Amino acid sequence: MKKAADVLREFGVEFSAYILSAHRVPELLNDTLVKLESDGVEAIIAGAGLAAHLPGVIASLTLIPVIAVPVSSGGLGGLDALLSIVQMPRPIPVATVGIDNGANAAYLACEMLALKYPALREKLAAFRVAMKKDFAQENREITV
Repeated sequence: MKKAADVLREFGVEFSAYILSAHRVPELLNDTLVKLESDGVEAIIAGAGLAAHLPGVIASLTLIPVIAVPVSSGGLGGLDALLSIVQMPRPIPVATVGIDNGANAAYLACEMLALKYPALREKLAAFRVAMKKDFAQENREITV
């Protein structure tokens, strides 16, 4: 989840980080979600491995959009977490990014927030322009 934090910092998005469990500390999870709602949090990124219930449980307890990051753990390399998360029953959706791809979760959160915050939208637009320029520059001299 460090990669998600790095991206959010890069774009100047304030965030808080918690280590929680849907199974081991459900009361603490619920209390934390109540606090996040009262603080006006607008998106949640939740990483989870194995059966990966945390993002779905969070989504069931709040109307804040949840972006899930399946985490590789155990013997299946995160495939178990990915399949668990993407099989959320309707009407409790959870957006899901690739295994261990916290950076993409943060980029998605920034895009969602940019719908409301013009300054963030400008940062994202500039980032995309720079990304395209860098890609073109790095791949200009490739011979096949």
